[in-house]
Amino acid sequence: MARSPNLAEKIIIALDVADREKALALVRELPEARWFKIGLELFTACGPSLIEAIRVQGHEIFLDLKLHDIPNTVAGAIRAATGHGVSMLTLHASGGKEMMSRAKEAAAEEAARRGIPRPKLIGVTVLTSLNDEDLRDIGLAENVTTQVLRLSLLARECGLDGSVCSPKEISLLRQNLGADWLLITPGIRPAWAATADQKRTLSPAEALSLGASFLVIGRPIIAHSSPRQAFLQIIEELEACRHFSDSKDPTKNQGKNSHNDNSHN
Repeated sequence: MARSPNLAEKIIIALDVADREKALALVRELPEARWFKIGLELFTACGPSLIEAIRVQGHEIFLDLKLHDIPNTVAGAIRAATGHGVSMLTLHASGGKEMMSRAKEAAAEEAARRGIPRPKLIGVTVLTSLNDEDLRDIGLAENVTTQVLRLSLLARECGLDGSVCSPKEISLLRQNLGADWLLITPGIRPAWAATADQKRTLSPAEALSLGASFLVIGRPIIAHSSPRQAFLQIIEELEACRHFSDSKDPTKNQGKNSHNDNSHN
């Protein structure tokens, strides 16, 4: 299958497995992929050594732990993650101004101390498994769209680099936060994949056409009988629908490896 390196680099493969060997086997099977996401389950099972095991193969890590704690604790976790050389990591924007501001300071200080690029800090807004009814159940009067925008604006005010949003909120956030704001978008499902527990989904081509920076894709790739075939099929479909505007994309001219390119960190 034909593929475009630029489009391939927009996809973050979610390693939603609980076993180190399964994770590393997927990394080996997907040499064209640039980004891999390590989430809470895998990180808890395998620890930070997995980060280095993937990085030494030339890939970048999106550490998706969705940190949410008192400011001092989150700042300490951010320092540790920065030291492990991750390229992006997540924290809950609902943790508030002080927590996010301290996180930004901690990442910058630790990166400067080590002489390495600072990781991008991405605010988690509303989980893509939640809808308006779910927000009401936990006592939030705002609908999902309003809450996503509110938390994204707060994250920008605190110096973060981007936010996580479902495909349904991409246009709104791009209009309100500008071209430089990173939009990390889960809930991506090719037409041939089941939506599973994601309630706000679009296809990869639809999400990129609206201005997403990165697409987080897990089960449609890793649960496929041939993960590499599924990955390349998505790239091929994106090529066939390459109608989105690169002017919306702040990652257009980023280099291959964040260890040598500050634009990724």
